[in-house]
Amino acid sequence: MSHALTRIPAYLLGLVVAALAGPALAQDADALLRDADRYRTGADNLQVDTLVRAYASDGTLDKERRYTVFAQADRRTLVLMQSTAEQGQKVLMLGDDFWLLMPSSQRPLRITPMQKLLGDASTGDIATMRWSGDYSATLVGVEPCVDASVPTGTAPSTQHPPPASCYHLQLQATRKGVTYQRIELWLGQQRHEPVRAQLYVQSDKLAKQALFEVDPSLSSVSAMVLIDQLGKQKQTRIRYLARKERTVPVEWLNPMFLARSPVLE
Repeated sequence: MSHALTRIPAYLLGLVVAALAGPALAQDADALLRDADRYRTGADNLQVDTLVRAYASDGTLDKERRYTVFAQADRRTLVLMQSTAEQGQKVLMLGDDFWLLMPSSQRPLRITPMQKLLGDASTGDIATMRWSGDYSATLVGVEPCVDASVPTGTAPSTQHPPPASCYHLQLQATRKGVTYQRIELWLGQQRHEPVRAQLYVQSDKLAKQALFEVDPSLSSVSAMVLIDQLGKQKQTRIRYLARKERTVPVEWLNPMFLARSPVLE
């Protein structure tokens, strides 16, 4: 039998192995995605203190913002804007529905899918902390983690260099309301931590590239760099300053209650 296999051309043998492994690979892809999500959240109900710095094309700091993100189970997220320029503003995500709440108005404003993409770090980038449940995953293969097309110096930190080999997953949106229709995602082959991603909008244009920094001691993503691909390659660095498990009161997830309550805590 072994002699017969050696006479099969290599490319045909590869096709046979891929065909036999197909169902197992599909199942593994969803498990890999859940593993990656644990690096981003780690709990069903979470509070994440976030610092966002947007840089101009020449690398100078353009603006800095702080947010408190309450990522709750069942695709529910509340974002409190803490910086002086945005003080009192809130964003609420309930499944496919997004609302913006302004302190000067008692009516919640619905955010369209296109509006979720606006800004250096979009509303969807800040509010969305999980991939599984929103995307179906397909395992493309094993590839180098480092992308030569990404300019040098864009990684969040050199303290924790990326692994050499990554699983390449292709994620396809399963819901209409997600920020990105398709995501190409690379996870470390050994620990399944997110390393980098390419984020595509509904027109299948590459909108952003994302690079992740993982703190090995905490087993969590500590920072993400977003590189704009539709404009002037501007960079936005999102740093997750602190995480803790927290379940918010159910009324905090009601847009009408939020509109009437300018201060929550």
